Amino acid sequence: MPIHDLKEQIQRLPEQPGVYLYFNAQDETIYVGKARSLRDRTRSYLGAYGSNPKTNALLDEVTRIEVIVTDSVVEALALENNLIKQRFPKFNILLRDDKNYPYLQLTTTEAFPRVLVARSVERDGNVYAGPFLPAKFARRTMALTHKVFGIRSCNEVITGQRHRACLEYDIKRCLAPCVASICSPEQYAVAVDDTRLFLEGRNDELAEHLRIRMMEAASAERFEEAAHLRDAMRTVQTLQERQQKMASAELGDRDVFGVKLGAKGAVVQVFLVRGGRVIERIEFVTDAREGGESDSDVVEAAIQQFYGDQPPPPEIHIPVALAEQDLLEAWLAQRAGRKVRMVMPQRGDKKGLLELALRNAALAYRTKFDGNATANYEALEVLQSALRLPKLPRRIDCFDISTIQGSETVASMVVCEEGRMKPSEYRKFKIRDQGSGIGDRGPDRFLDDFAAMAQVVRRRYAKVLENGGPFPDLIVIDGGKGQLNAAYAALESIGLSNLVAIGLAKKEELVFTRDSLEPLALDRHGAALRLLQRIRDEAHRFAITFHRQSRTKRDLRSELDGIPGIGVRRRKTLLTSFGSLAGVRRATREELARVVGARTADAVIGYFSSNP
Repeated sequence: MPIHDLKEQIQRLPEQPGVYLYFNAQDETIYVGKARSLRDRTRSYLGAYGSNPKTNALLDEVTRIEVIVTDSVVEALALENNLIKQRFPKFNILLRDDKNYPYLQLTTTEAFPRVLVARSVERDGNVYAGPFLPAKFARRTMALTHKVFGIRSCNEVITGQRHRACLEYDIKRCLAPCVASICSPEQYAVAVDDTRLFLEGRNDELAEHLRIRMMEAASAERFEEAAHLRDAMRTVQTLQERQQKMASAELGDRDVFGVKLGAKGAVVQVFLVRGGRVIERIEFVTDAREGGESDSDVVEAAIQQFYGDQPPPPEIHIPVALAEQDLLEAWLAQRAGRKVRMVMPQRGDKKGLLELALRNAALAYRTKFDGNATANYEALEVLQSALRLPKLPRRIDCFDISTIQGSETVASMVVCEEGRMKPSEYRKFKIRDQGSGIGDRGPDRFLDDFAAMAQVVRRRYAKVLENGGPFPDLIVIDGGKGQLNAAYAALESIGLSNLVAIGLAKKEELVFTRDSLEPLALDRHGAALRLLQRIRDEAHRFAITFHRQSRTKRDLRSELDGIPGIGVRRRKTLLTSFGSLAGVRRATREELARVVGARTADAVIGYFSSNP
């Protein structure tokens, strides 16, 4: 084994902390590790073959070893982290931000800072916020800093000597620091401080600062300035109210790590909590290697790589105990300039938030590594855009009517959640003859598809309304404009006209909506139409199956079933004794009484007398 060829070199290594690097035959760095004692750590690899597939593959490739001695194990940890980022060794756990979300950069190194969109965090003395997901939130937030605080958006060199302000000042999107008589450096510095609080999510503190300055301006009769501060304070308060509800004063500032490790790789979710509120969620992904990693290995790598670019909060919540926890805490404290604790919450809000991060990591794992789930999610996004839905149609209900010339009319409802069919939520309905309207064709005939659709939609959502949910994000009706209008009439009759429904016609595969006279033609080869077709076809299959079952039961029914006191056993006895229904009808009371008794014989005679 190649590692044994390095035995003599390993025996000569120092018993000091440092970093060791393994190389393959092509002289590529394939693994970087840290050690409290370089000799003891590398010596442990000599007997490690067979412990797990990853270690086996590493030992089969290693041909050379290098070490770098450091003054402390904390320095070794920092150096290991930097070398991993520079060399990308294939046997180290390499987490990536799968979408490369943008950051916002407040250029505090400039005399008159700006807010810019940045794709990475640099150690350049500027302030960074984010990452922002989805990415459009970064530009929206940047626009707010112009509108609310007057931060400049130009790239001019500001000297204050400009003769007049530009249009941005006229439309109240810049304080115009380029004109000294309009905005002094001190005034602009206050706006920069406000912007920094805003980007850091410290909205409570910012709103209070704005309120105090508003009162001071009003007292000094600077009413225009007071009005501007009032508007800024209201905007900040509105944004604060729209933040996620996961908030508790006890949570303070902390980051929460959730991990899901599987055969295809791992996903790490990080919830950033500032001032007791979850202000951001960040996701990292790593693909599977040869295997052998544990949850603690992945979390440890995530912490090292995540905090290599940004300072850590006072507390970090982790789902598993880490082997190098003391070392990591020391390294984080050195980076932050204060104490940093890593804890595993056991109860209360902190435990609940950790469990939420774990559930999100598990969901993200299924989404990332399940090709069908990814395709389904993309189809839902296309549907949302094409139909202009207010939110992603995670739950879709679909209805279909099945009948043969109005005989045994039945309906089906199937449910699709997150792009997957959910059979446990399927429902089937027998259409009840209302005794009026076009559909009045007798007890077993119901020819009006529109009335049938209205009835089943009304029955279904009246029940849902009574139970308080679950309400669908989208309702699909198998049919055209007529069936869709009937469904909407039923929804309006029970006060649920806010639900969104569409009709899907079979022949042309056109989508009908309430708000458009012309049908919508989705891409015939697109994932969105295929998803709708799959849901519609499943509703049709379920309806046809139920209709066939209903016809079979009807065909097996006997007129004797309608006579009180006659069940399956007595019906069989009568038909066996008299040969047929006609034979039972011709039998005398005495003949019937000998077979089923006097009381039942009277019931049979009475039934046929009233139904000749």
